[in-house]
Amino acid sequence: MKRIAKWGVAATVAMFLGPVWAQADEARAKKIVSGVCFLCHGAEGESASEVFPRLAGQHWEYTAKQLENFKSGKRKSSAMADMVANLQPDEMIALGKYFEKKSVPTEAPKDTDLAAVGKYIYHSGNSFSGVAACASCHGKDASGTVSLPRLAGQHANYIENQLKSFGNRERTNDNAVMHAIVTKMTALETAAVAEYLSGK
Repeated sequence: MKRIAKWGVAATVAMFLGPVWAQADEARAKKIVSGVCFLCHGAEGESASEVFPRLAGQHWEYTAKQLENFKSGKRKSSAMADMVANLQPDEMIALGKYFEKKSVPTEAPKDTDLAAVGKYIYHSGNSFSGVAACASCHGKDASGTVSLPRLAGQHANYIENQLKSFGNRERTNDNAVMHAIVTKMTALETAAVAEYLSGK
């Protein structure tokens, strides 16, 4: 009976401490964001500049992985390496969860004709050159998965630059399939897919 009572108390304490720890994680994330992240990515992960990715709505697992990769050097970035140098694994998770809760900014594509080409490539690929449909991995709605990024609503310029990095093997921390696909894409296809995704 004493053992059962002990476990009952432990379960009750865990039940009440769970939300407290969750709040502590979010508070810590907010502090980190307001101290460092907001300069480039915005306080809500909205990123006003196309140079920097929007983090709002991104899967927390994916964000945490990228932060870890920046810290370990698996993903190269002199700017991000300095920013994540002192981050601990639990803080990376907290930041990921903080940004995942934020609303994803939406805006119409700047070039609708280019976006139309991008929509075709994204959903159907290019059978003439062997470019696979992006949707086969990233999903019809471009919302991605825990291991693949959410692409919908991302800045066109950022997506285009990342695709080029995959093609040039400047980014190798993620799926190697990306290199094989991007090397078959023309400059027009790369820009078109990026433009389409930015308006989703």
